[in-house]
Amino acid sequence: MAARRYTEHEEALEIKSLRRIIAAYINYQDAAEKDVKKYERSFKKLSPAHKELLFHLGLKYQRLRWCISMNTSFIMNMLEAFEPPFDMSQCVDGDCHDCAEHMHGHSHADCAHSGERVDCSSSVTINNSALLAQHGCPEEGANTRETENKKDEEVHMVGCSQPAACNLGTSQGEDKSFNGDKDASAAANCKETDCFASSTDENVTPGHRRAPSLPLDVPPVDVDKVRCIIRNIVRDWAQEGQIERDECFKPILEELNRLFPDRSSPPSCLVPGAGLGRLALEISSLGFVSQGNEFSYYMMICSSFILNHTQEANEWTIYPWIHSNCNSLSDKDQLRAVSFPDIHPSSAGITEGFSMCAGDFVEVYNEESQESAWDAVVTCFFIDTAHNIVEYIEIISKILKDGGVWVNMGPLLYHFADAYGPDDDMSIELSLEDVKRVAYHYGFVMEVEKMIDTTYTANMASMMQNRYRAAFWTMRKDASRSKAKKRQ
Repeated sequence: MAARRYTEHEEALEIKSLRRIIAAYINYQDAAEKDVKKYERSFKKLSPAHKELLFHLGLKYQRLRWCISMNTSFIMNMLEAFEPPFDMSQCVDGDCHDCAEHMHGHSHADCAHSGERVDCSSSVTINNSALLAQHGCPEEGANTRETENKKDEEVHMVGCSQPAACNLGTSQGEDKSFNGDKDASAAANCKETDCFASSTDENVTPGHRRAPSLPLDVPPVDVDKVRCIIRNIVRDWAQEGQIERDECFKPILEELNRLFPDRSSPPSCLVPGAGLGRLALEISSLGFVSQGNEFSYYMMICSSFILNHTQEANEWTIYPWIHSNCNSLSDKDQLRAVSFPDIHPSSAGITEGFSMCAGDFVEVYNEESQESAWDAVVTCFFIDTAHNIVEYIEIISKILKDGGVWVNMGPLLYHFADAYGPDDDMSIELSLEDVKRVAYHYGFVMEVEKMIDTTYTANMASMMQNRYRAAFWTMRKDASRSKAKKRQ
């Protein structure tokens, strides 16, 4: 699929948006450190008696900083591996808007599905040394892992209407930051006081990358998107996320297996809103020519790194649950490590032709070249990301071959339903009954329908679980009805 050429204005918008995204990733550590300092300020307001009762919180805040440094180390390695689609050193007209929301109408970051309803709009694409240097990040200490033979393991990302660059090809991380004796000693010294770890580099384990401390003006909502990505890593690529994957992905995979028993000539399957790419990869491993499509470059940067730069299973360790002190059964649960990926992507038995396509679903797949191009379309927690869900359904019908199938799984949260602002974003919010009626209008016939209870990026050790009663269906594009509609 050929990449669309950018106008000078569009490229300027993309570069500014990309810089904003990189700034959000780089600012992750400073933003998290501000949260810890806030916890410490609250602790210091306690009476001496209450401080003594809760002396262990000082140790917890010290531990939080260590966990933040581990997350930051992963983020910095990820950013250094990313190749930008543009020359990031070029100057951008100061009159350009800071974010590409003018170009990108919606986001597939799926933060809203997590139950924390964060604004996840705006996204875009980066180079390692060139871009990081622009933000003041030292180049030394870069990831020195061997990269020979990587081309044999790469998964192809095709260029679509937006810039693209991605090619594929220790169980739970053991935490060695503190031992029992050290904890006991520190606890003894903290009983009277304000014993807190400082945020200097002395607290960062040797070998861990620290983000540069920069005077970046990063909106809190942008940092929230980074935290959202960290939770999505668990859902897509960690053993801990297997429960959600079994609830959401397994019914889809079983249905595709049933619908296409003969895959000697691999059928084609499109996965819009592919997120971090796990479902698209699983479908490829079934014997399909699978293409994931994703709009959010917060997602794309991370999925590209996992798919293309993973050397082995459980190579990386993060601490995804540290950013909320609420509903924790214990500090141990909140501070637990999660290792990923649970499988080595290039060893997953993918079918030749697996790819990831960056771009807006409507812009990319509403092209004439996409008409009747796909045997199957799989949408998982996707259709409610639309400004206009009718347009989504129309395009899905258009790109499916006659007799092709649409397999869907997800709720109808409608990401723009609560969007209030000067732009007055359009949001068409239909009931499930109306969604099915629109699908029928565009030539679909229902074959399988049921409701499935599931979560989205849920912390399984939390006291609060947001569950969806998600709609699952298989609809088939009826050739005779589609042709009849064209004659009208």
